Amino acid sequence: MFEKDLHISFLLDFYGEVLSERKRTVLDLYYNDDLSLAEIAEEIGISRQGVRELIKKAEEELRFYEEKLGLCYRFRQAQQSAEELLALLRKAGVEGEVFQAAEALAEKIR
Repeated sequence: MFEKDLHISFLLDFYGEVLSERKRTVLDLYYNDDLSLAEIAEEIGISRQGVRELIKKAEEELRFYEEKLGLCYRFRQAQQSAEELLALLRKAGVEGEVFQAAEALAEKIR
């Protein structure tokens, strides 16, 4: 059975534009539109095995970009840090304009 790695969908958001249009389309259909390999094969006119191989190659490429650039990791770290900062401000009893400004900044990261 061919298991979906849902982290790939997140990587696709970050690095999808550097993939070929064909790879990007196949991954989008598979991960975001939740089409089966057979449905994608019919849609783009290749074999089911061809779709599977294309997905594997595209996934490897996305993982390579993340390994080299780390954009997803840094983004998630920024999100986590923003949440931790808001929690600390709440715990310290910060309210009003300062807290609202911090919340607005954290929202931009989310």
